[in-house]
Amino acid sequence: MKFRKLRQLVPGGRGLQPDRLFLQTADYILLLRNRSGRVLEKQRRKYQPRIKCSGCSNTLEEVHVQIWFRLWPAAPLVSLTVCFLKPVMAVDQAYLDAVTEKRIRLFQSIQAEQSAAREKIGGETIKVTLPDGSIKEGKKWITTPFVVAKGISKSLAADALIAEVNGTLWDMTRPLEGDCDLKLFKFDSNEGRDTFWHSRAHILGEALEREYGCKLCIGPCTTRGEGFYYDAFYNGLALNEDHFERIKSQAKKAVAEKQLFERIEVTRDQALEMFSENSFKVEIINELPEDKTITVYRCGPLVDLCRGPHIPNTSFVKAFACLKASSSYWRGKSDRESLQRVYGISFPDTKRLQEYLDLLEEAKKRDHRILGQNQELFFFHPLSPGSCFFLPHGTRIYNKLMDFMRNQYRERGYHEVLSPNIYNMQLWETSGHAANYKDNMFVFEIEKQEFGLKPMNCPGHCLMFEHRVRSYRELPLRLADFGVLHRNELSGALTGLTRVRRFQQDDAHIFCRESQIKDEVKSGLEFINYAYDKFGFTFELELSTRPEKHLGDKETWDKAEAALSEALNEFGKPWQINEGDGAFYGPKIDIGVFDALKRKFQCATLQLDFQLPARFNLTYSAEDEAKRERPVMIHRAILGSVERMLAILLEHYKGKWPFWLSPRQAIVCPVSERSQAYALEVRDRIHQAGYYVDVDTTDRKIQKKVREAQLAQYNYILVVGEEEAKSGQVSVRVRDKADHSVKSMDDLLAHFRDEVEVFH
Repeated sequence: MKFRKLRQLVPGGRGLQPDRLFLQTADYILLLRNRSGRVLEKQRRKYQPRIKCSGCSNTLEEVHVQIWFRLWPAAPLVSLTVCFLKPVMAVDQAYLDAVTEKRIRLFQSIQAEQSAAREKIGGETIKVTLPDGSIKEGKKWITTPFVVAKGISKSLAADALIAEVNGTLWDMTRPLEGDCDLKLFKFDSNEGRDTFWHSRAHILGEALEREYGCKLCIGPCTTRGEGFYYDAFYNGLALNEDHFERIKSQAKKAVAEKQLFERIEVTRDQALEMFSENSFKVEIINELPEDKTITVYRCGPLVDLCRGPHIPNTSFVKAFACLKASSSYWRGKSDRESLQRVYGISFPDTKRLQEYLDLLEEAKKRDHRILGQNQELFFFHPLSPGSCFFLPHGTRIYNKLMDFMRNQYRERGYHEVLSPNIYNMQLWETSGHAANYKDNMFVFEIEKQEFGLKPMNCPGHCLMFEHRVRSYRELPLRLADFGVLHRNELSGALTGLTRVRRFQQDDAHIFCRESQIKDEVKSGLEFINYAYDKFGFTFELELSTRPEKHLGDKETWDKAEAALSEALNEFGKPWQINEGDGAFYGPKIDIGVFDALKRKFQCATLQLDFQLPARFNLTYSAEDEAKRERPVMIHRAILGSVERMLAILLEHYKGKWPFWLSPRQAIVCPVSERSQAYALEVRDRIHQAGYYVDVDTTDRKIQKKVREAQLAQYNYILVVGEEEAKSGQVSVRVRDKADHSVKSMDDLLAHFRDEVEVFH
């Protein structure tokens, strides 16, 4: 079949470029397969090299696919043979070699100059202090963390991936510059794991550049526990799983060569010369602050702009997998260049990689988008992208979560408030969001004035605090708000319930005195512990301290950080310091929660804020009524986005909701039509007691009713027949349990009450 005829055959194919037509054809074939019910035969694909594609620099492969199918069960067999041209990026090897050679030449030249300079000033004895207080001697500009590690033990030198020198992450092979405190990290630490994945991203970048001649953009590690990715520009090529073997083959070569990760510092002009052929790197360089140190790393043929640090060499990566490929935009903006993003994961050994891949398969089975559809909890519609439609059963869970928080608010001294959804942009200018967050807001004009839908509640709560004179006797003032929030996320970033445009938070803001910070933070930590224990979550704590650029004086920050440290110590759970990672307006405690698959999520927030009270000029009268003092504001959330928490819980429980949260707590299954009247009586009594209960009055056999109820994840299946009707009892089957018992209605309802009270 001719290529032009394929455009006519495939719905929506007219006017599509080859790469888009390829995808459209694949979707159409899938549609035909779904209609037919089964595919009787699918011939193997045959790939034949073709000429260059007009309009781009890609070559084309001619692909033939033949499918036999039925449009409906009784229809005759129909054969469809499609032939389409699949673009394959042509590598300009001569150009790539020239660019690589130029970068390596410049790198080596600068490296030689810097090595010679270090030799002239190096050699002075320095003291290296280890975490246990012991001191090792070394030579300035000569001794490296690797040398120190090797002096302690060979196994430590073999396992240590990254160092920390005076609080700064440091390459194991980078010379020490003076007396210092030294820490070493292995893969099982956050620092080691993130560095490992960042380095693996460079190996991925090398493979992509070698194989496809693409222009590399950025390649960071993602949120902890999720690996890394590399964005690159391919001039029209769309990557998919078919490309992964070629990518992995190139990556394996890099690992086998044990390529060193080498570091140099460059001037802005040197960096611009080195990456002049890559407009994306040039843009990054030009946007760096004038006083910013620019660093470049090399591993094998790859020379890349990077802050580092990195693992010693590529051989540390023993196991690697490409996870997926997707499209993205440069800088996340839809009006910029279209890129391809390849995600990957890697580990120091194949065992851990296989364990991760097994978890990934389990995660697919738990995907909240699939479970939510199967359980009829929610759906999305293209007419309101990023805004969820919660069906009755989904709304039951949503409301249960908010009721749970409301009950705790009452016990813990919070005041629930309602605040507007729409504010004049003057509010956001005062708060600073207009300057820093406007692109993420929905902004519109009313009567020639600019308004915005609120993306967060904190500025509105500041207005509530300032609307009248406040006294120190009112503090701490804890305001809680479930108000609807809107954030203008890019359509390509929307992902089920985890990334939406419309959502609600269990948002609270605590206005307090500096002397009350410790007690309020400790109370917040206890609240988090209580809630997460009910959900079956574990969590970890980090204190993020003053960044280089911050609002407020050092003394205030030191007091606040000391109060947070004291609260964490009194709370009693292990915690770590994340130096310099606080927000510019205050230190914070980061709470990472782990689900049943050991995946880490950031949901809860405990954030001190010195900025908003100052921006809104918030004050309260002190004991000396003539004196006005400024409150400290604490941002506090536990569930975070209720939508996102619902998604996390759905996957955490694998759709098997605990009784107190379940939208389907019980179902009554009559054995026959003669026991339906009693089944309805049972249903009514359970309903009147406040539980979610259904009754199956279909004419199906009881075994089928029970099986359907199990699949629907009802917590309790209550079977009633003529004997149960006579005795006023029910036969109780518990989800996922083979045994069953007989209970009176009073005993059953008492059991239900006990189930709920355990979680409250």
